Formats: sequence, C-alpha cells, structure tokens
Amino acid sequence: MSERATREENVDVVWSGDWVAERLGVGLEGDGELRELLGLALRRNPKRAHLLVSNVLGKHVPQKPSVVYGAGYELGERVRALLGEEEARRAVVLGYAETATGLGHAVADGLRDAPYLHSTRRPVAGVRQAGGFEEAHSHATSHLLLPEDPALLARGADASTLVLVDDEFSTGNTVLNTIRALHEPHPRDRYVIVALVDMRSPADRDRLTAFAAEIGARVDLVTRSTGTVTLPDGVLERGQALVAAQEAEAAGPAPEAAGHPAPVTLVDLAWPAGVPDGGRHGFTPAHRAALEAALPDLAERIAGALDGGARRGRVLVLGFEELMYAPLRLGTALEQALGADAEVRYSTTTRSPVLAVDDPGYAIRTRLVFPAHDTPADGPGDRYAYNVAGAGFDAVVAVVDSTADTPELHSPEGLLARLAAHTGQVLLAVVPSYTPTPVRHSQESAVLPEPLRGPDFSSYAPEDVGWLLQDLSDTELEAPTEEREEAIQSGGAHYAESLPVEYQPSAEYQALFSAALEASAARIARAVGTVTETVLAERGPRPVLVSLARAGTPVGVLMRRWARHRHGLDLPHYAISIVRGRGIDATALRWLAAHHDPADVVFVDGWTGKGAITRELAAAIEEFEASGGPTGFDPEIAVLADPGGCVRTYGTREDFLIPSACLNSTVSGLISRTVLRADLVGPNDFHGGKFYRELAESDVSGRFLDTVAARFDEVAGQVEAEAKELLAADRAPTWEGWAAVERISEEYGIHDVNLVKPGVGETTRVLLRRVPWKILAKRGAGADLTHIRLLAEQRGVPVEEVDDLPYSCVGLIHPRYTRGATGADGKAVKGA
Repeated sequence: MSERATREENVDVVWSGDWVAERLGVGLEGDGELRELLGLALRRNPKRAHLLVSNVLGKHVPQKPSVVYGAGYELGERVRALLGEEEARRAVVLGYAETATGLGHAVADGLRDAPYLHSTRRPVAGVRQAGGFEEAHSHATSHLLLPEDPALLARGADASTLVLVDDEFSTGNTVLNTIRALHEPHPRDRYVIVALVDMRSPADRDRLTAFAAEIGARVDLVTRSTGTVTLPDGVLERGQALVAAQEAEAAGPAPEAAGHPAPVTLVDLAWPAGVPDGGRHGFTPAHRAALEAALPDLAERIAGALDGGARRGRVLVLGFEELMYAPLRLGTALEQALGADAEVRYSTTTRSPVLAVDDPGYAIRTRLVFPAHDTPADGPGDRYAYNVAGAGFDAVVAVVDSTADTPELHSPEGLLARLAAHTGQVLLAVVPSYTPTPVRHSQESAVLPEPLRGPDFSSYAPEDVGWLLQDLSDTELEAPTEEREEAIQSGGAHYAESLPVEYQPSAEYQALFSAALEASAARIARAVGTVTETVLAERGPRPVLVSLARAGTPVGVLMRRWARHRHGLDLPHYAISIVRGRGIDATALRWLAAHHDPADVVFVDGWTGKGAITRELAAAIEEFEASGGPTGFDPEIAVLADPGGCVRTYGTREDFLIPSACLNSTVSGLISRTVLRADLVGPNDFHGGKFYRELAESDVSGRFLDTVAARFDEVAGQVEAEAKELLAADRAPTWEGWAAVERISEEYGIHDVNLVKPGVGETTRVLLRRVPWKILAKRGAGADLTHIRLLAEQRGVPVEEVDDLPYSCVGLIHPRYTRGATGADGKAVKGA
C-alpha cells in the first residue's frame, strides 16, 4: 500500500490529537463534529502550550479549497440569515490576522453585500492607522487596522453591525479587546462573533455577557462547533519540556527529498487591475465581483503551466501568511479547471512556530523552515510551511504578493528552494500588492459638509443616494415662470438663482404618466442594464456613480439597483450639482476626492439633448484641476439615452419617452432643481436644493424605480447581447444633435442655441418650467409624444409637425419674453 493511501487510512482511524492528549493530559470535549474539525499540536511559545489545529481552515493542514471556502461561506450565510437581508447589507466584516484572514473573507462573501477588512501585522507606508488591539496569547501580538477608507470602521452612525471573524473562540479576550478598541470612538448597537469553534469556559461566556451589558450592545455568536479544552495543572511547563525533548531528539540536519530540486516556473496571472490582493485595506462587493469574473482565466493560466503529471496528480496551492483569500480562490478555481483528474489542496505558510512530530496522532507531521521574505516590521526571522514535505504533491503553486517577491524568497535557503526539494514542480504566482489611494487629511477636507440622505432629505432610501447639496428647504426661492424667464433673458438673473413653481399634474396627466411608465418600463430597464454593464466593463471594478442632480439621479439609483441585482455590487452613489454657465460644484468634487479615488467616479445623467451639459462638465473639470483641485476625474458622462450623439457611454441612442422626464420633483425624490446664489452658497458650501416634503402624497419616485427594476430579469438576455455589441462598436460622439440645434436656431430666427431644447426630455422641461414658444414634432412620432401634446394643449402652445428631425421633438423657448415678440409668420422678430 502506498504512503499516501496509508496516511489517508490512518486519518480515518486515528485522531490527530491523540499524541498530545496522551502525553500532556489535554482533553478535548464537544459535539460530534469537533474531533473531525480539530487536532492538537504543541506550540513553541512560552504563553500557551497547545495549539488547536483546524482541518478546514487551510492554514496548517492542506485541505480541498472548496472545503475551506465552503466552511467560511456557510458561516456567512448563517450570519446573513441571523441579521436579515437589509442589516446584512449594512454590516462590516472584520477578520483577524493572520490565521483568519481567508476565513473572514469567505464569511463576508457569504453575507454577499458586506465590505471586508482584516487586521494586519504589516505596517504600510502612507496608510494611516485607524485602530489596533492586542492578542495576548499569539506569537505576534499586535494587530493594526489600516482601511483605505477610515469610514469603513466608522459606520456606527448608520447602526451597521460589525461582524468579527476568528478561527477559534478560545477565551474571548481578543474579541473583547477589539470591541473595546472600536466601540469607544464608534459605538454600535450590535456585534456578531463568528468562529469555526467556540471553546470558551462557562466563566468566559459569563464575561462576554457582562461586557455586552456594560456597553449596551447586542452580541451574537455564530459557530460551526462547540466544545471545551481541559488543561491539567502545570501544562505550560510540561509542554515546554516536551517540546525541548522532541527537538533535542530530532537535532541534526533535516532530511531532504532525494533527487534533483524541481524547477521553479513563474506564472503570469494577469491579476485584474484595481482588485486588492486581500482585505488588508478593505475589500468591497465591487472588488468581489471583479475577482469572480476573472477567476476562471486566472485558474487556466495556472493549469496551463502545470506539467502533464501534475494536471492529473496532486497539486498544492500554498498561500503566504496573511495572503490567504487570493490563493484560496485561485485554488477553488483550479479545482474547477482541473476537474476530477487532479487532487487540489490548499494551505498557507505561517509565522507561528509549532513542533512537528511525524505521528498519525499528531496534527503537524512535517515542517519546512525558511527565512521571512517580506521585510517584516518586526525584523527577520523564521517562517514555516507545515504538512507539505512528504505529502506527495506533484506540484506546488506558491502564491505571494509582490511585496514578498524578494531575493530572500528566491535564495538557496528560501521558500521556493525548500519546496523544490519536496515536489516535482514549483510554480510561483505573484499577486500585485494593493497600493491604497493616499488618505487625504487636509484641513479643507476636514471641514467639508457631509452628504444629505433620506428620509431627512429626499424620499429615496438613504442607501440609494447621498446628495452633495445643502438643504434650502426653508428658503423662499420660487417665482412665477414668466417673471423668471424675463429676468433670465434680460441678463438680470441666472436661471439657477431661483426655482420655478413646482408643476402640479392634473388627474389626466397623472394617468398619462402611469400609462407611459407601464408601456416603457421594459425599454428603460434595457437601457439601464446596457449602460450599467458598459460602465462596469470599462470603468470597473469599483465605479462610484455620481449623478447630475436632479434628472440624472433616478438613473443613478436604477444603475445602482441593476449592479446590485445582477452582480451583487453595492456601488456608492451621490448626486452633484452642475449649472450651465457656472460649472460644477467644486466643493462636491473636493468631497468626492477626499473619500474616493477620482478615477473611479462615473458621472451619470438622464439623457443628452444637444450636449451642452456634456461640454459644460468637461470644461468645468478642466478648470477645477487647473485651479489646483484634485486631479483624475474623467468628465465623460454615462446616460440612459443619447439621441444627440454626444457621449460614448449610453443605454440607447433612441429619443424616447423616459417617464422620469414627465414630472419634476415628484419623480426625483421630491428634490428641487439645484440652486446657486452667492448670498446662499459660500465658497466651501455645496450648491443648494429643496426637499418638497409637502408633495409626499403626489410622490411617485419609488413607484418609478420599482416598476422599472421589476423588469430587470425579463430584459437580462437582451442587455447581455446589446452591451456586448456596444462594447465592440465605434461609439465615438457624432454631435449630430448639436448641428441640428444650430440649424433650427437660425431657421427660426432665434440665434441662441440655449433656447432650443431638443429631445423628449428637454421638451418636457420647457413645457413644465420655462415659457414655451412652440414645439417641433417629428412627423409620425407616436406615443412618446402623447404627454407633450397634452402639456402643449394645456399651455396653449402650438405643435408643428416637421420632417428631417433627428429627435422625436424639439422645444423652443420664447426667444424674447416681452409683448410683440413674434411676427405674423410666427417667427421671432429680431430686436424685439
């Protein structure tokens, strides 16, 4: 019988804790699964004698990657069920270095929408420490918290739950230290502790209960198995003596495998850009989706580098200390790629010194020792790989981050050389170490206002959008439409200095809106899906949606919902003000740059008309950067509909009715158009806006979103095909609409392109809040213009049927809002 078969047979009949239990009297009692999950070994550590060795953690014992990942993912699903879907989405998961970094990440995956962070023992230049705590019994005690976004740990304000994940819950000291360190600056109502095994004593359990009462928070536990460890008196001293005796007995050169060392082959992973190597600085659902999409190709690259024997043999994917999740997921993908022909296992190297005893009743059979290769903060020292030597692996895939790809790794005494002596092939896969965006701590960013959210500002849910506006709800800003128009055209006022009186739709118009919404919901859903998929493909993996308030905001919310529904992504979404002739809100841009990478920002609008806002945004970003503002913003706008041919990123170029254009605030979260007036908006203020709470009974904002989102699954197949076609197409702007507007402006004697409003959306705006002169309707245009005709009839505005119009309709604003503004032919009188 082969050594491998013998070892597997022994695992079935001998518990891998017997050796320690017999010699030290350590007892392990618990539920029926406990001894399958855990074995015992002896630490080379003066603080604790024994080590609980997990068979499903993937640290010391090579295990199937799918088993390791499944253990954490299942715990995450249980936490999700405990919290409920909404609270699970708001939770933050924190894993412990180094042993539980991969487990915690898998738990976060099981929650689906939760961001993940793990503690670290590696300081990173330029990243400010957001916290830390001590793990008294560990070989390396200090834990650092280095989130790229410090707000990740400051989410107590929205009552988010903190989920703490460790491999074992032995005394509870580490968890108590963590909660105590984080709760004081950012109190929370709830904590969930997750572990594979709960081994606490009754006294430890009582201590946690008392602590929860002391801080006034609920603390829940989710574990796979429970039990207790019984330690006899003097176990620490006896354990140290036993370790010394065993090491003296094994003194001398370590046996090496016969034959020539295996070659080392570098595998070019082509790791997806922007995806962190792990959770040291935070890992978002957007990162998760990008990695999931890339995993099959990553695994194929590894599989392609394996020789024929290894592809049908026994392969170990070996991670590196805190770098557990990336190699784990590479392992799960490699399992799928190689199929049943190969046996894939996963484990990682470690900083923890443990005695190795080659006995079936002992959990750590062999040990490889090599020097640290990542220039650690605590200086050079030995590192270990357990149960790798003598395990019969045909190939080992060593996965490290680029920080650890050092000369020490490749030295004659290094990890690669140690592995090469015990396997037929060594592959080295290097994952780029994630470099966080420098956290900005300028005085300017410290005094920037915070976004407004519903229900205090807008009828949207708080997670739907953060409004980068100041609340002017108590300020009288409305003026009769005719007065505003005359002041604007005379040069006495800017349109953004006041607001039109909100249009209150008649029952007939409301019925028309309802019919239009039902008729166009699937069409809008297709456009939403197509533009979102384009953004994710070209601007991923973690786009920050920034809609142009307010017409772009319902579209931004729908894009966010599509990303969440179809990909499990929780994309940030903010609304920002841009004003024609005045530019974009510079304070809001500074806020975005202080909280996100400007390169991740994707500006979103509802539709394009002639492209004025497209040009305005590009000019405003250029001016903002030239004045010393943060750089890196991409001024390209993503829109639902681009009938004017003004942008590259769009859902459709058809000019059709988007029902959110039919109404004003009552379809946009009850928020007004934005306001910019010197006496109300200071240099460090956001632009203003009003929340029309009094219109709540007429609000259809949620209905619009829900009706469109309900059609997402129905159009998913069409979206996939259309997005794929668009991504391969030439989408360069044609500016066809701008040319048409210039022609119409001259033909009708207006001589001002700003008074020509092309497209269904812009024409609707003219009828709702400007002084319309006439409407040009494309001959043969159908139901998309029904509401236009109704509004025109109500306001006594003529509708003129025309040919050769690139839009469904064009609204003409009265070119001179004074008496005698038109001549007998209906055209503007020059100089009137």
